[in-house]
Amino acid sequence: MTPARSLTLAALLATGLAASIAPAHAGDAADRQAILDGLAAEARAADPAFAGFAADRGETLFRTQWAGGDDRTPACTACHTENPRAMGRNAKTGRPIEPVAVSAKPDRFTDPDEVAKQFRRDCEAVLGRHCTAQEKGDYITFMMGQ
Repeated sequence: MTPARSLTLAALLATGLAASIAPAHAGDAADRQAILDGLAAEARAADPAFAGFAADRGETLFRTQWAGGDDRTPACTACHTENPRAMGRNAKTGRPIEPVAVSAKPDRFTDPDEVAKQFRRDCEAVLGRHCTAQEKGDYITFMMGQ
């Protein structure tokens, strides 16, 4: 095989491999975006001045020590660690928790039922209340950049 043909074959194989991998992550991104779009509609309904989600507010939500929830989980970092790309551990049960960062777990925040369940349970445990649609969207936006 000539060097040019070898390079072309390698490029085709690489393209085929990328194409076989891309759809799974593309679906994850589309599913995540659908969840964010729904949260944005909720946030706009609650506040007509809603101007979009912000990663910096999501990071603040993630790192803040809250006083209203369970004493064992005063912050998201109690279970997810300071590094959202790292494995965490449930502060109540000791059970391992997959990383919360999208870069470490690309299918994170793609299942609407799972997202709703996690926010319902974790917001109560950490904040002592339900999270707003804006808080949820900010949090997901922050984790998308991690």
